[in-house]
Amino acid sequence: MKNLIYLIWLFSATTCFSQPGNRSSFDPKVTEIWDLKPAKITPGKNSGDAPSDAIVLFNGKDLSKWTTPSNGEAKWEVKDGAMTVTRGTGDIKTKQTFGDIQLHIEWRSPSEIIGEGQGRGNSGIFLQERYELQVLDSYESVTYSNGQAGSIYKQSIPLVNACLKPGEWQSYDVIYTAPRFSDNGRVIVPAYVTVLQNGVLVQNHTQIQGSTEYKGLPVYQPHGKGSIQLQDHGNPVSYRNIWVREL
Repeated sequence: MKNLIYLIWLFSATTCFSQPGNRSSFDPKVTEIWDLKPAKITPGKNSGDAPSDAIVLFNGKDLSKWTTPSNGEAKWEVKDGAMTVTRGTGDIKTKQTFGDIQLHIEWRSPSEIIGEGQGRGNSGIFLQERYELQVLDSYESVTYSNGQAGSIYKQSIPLVNACLKPGEWQSYDVIYTAPRFSDNGRVIVPAYVTVLQNGVLVQNHTQIQGSTEYKGLPVYQPHGKGSIQLQDHGNPVSYRNIWVREL
């Protein structure tokens, strides 16, 4: 409510003092905000460390915060501070559901190169279980551009290829805004995502066109909060240091 009151006042003040001749009588204190203070948090000590208000989803020790799409036991291998896709065990997803988030996640494609294109270090990060940020060994492998690492799969090509060599840890830092739907299920505001891969911008406030589809065009279906889901695509891709901040 305070924000709304301030915006109404700001609009009125801007209208009144928009002419240069009025500015000489404009008290600078009028535009100072004192009663709305941002919450105080403690940033992480090093780049990629979770800040004090983050929800740590994987601590390097267990999968206690993860389940399967059918709400079964998550059975990926946990070793040396990382969890690795165990082929045939299926996707895993967070037990907690989210809307708008800041997400940090680190991933590593296998150092042993097997296959090409979509068969090479393939996995994926599904925001709200629907919208896939592609994970793939795209260092020197050729595939369709909207299916390489850093893409919103089958939708948005990354701005650059910022991939490291297979076997090296990489990071995604994601700012995600969930879609808004009307009571009758129509999209009021689509989802948007910004992604930095290894500190490099690869998706810049990109509009998501709908749920990720392997065949056909993306289409929105109304939904509420959803889990973060990691894909078992048959390749031993590893993940570590996963945390989110609710926005």
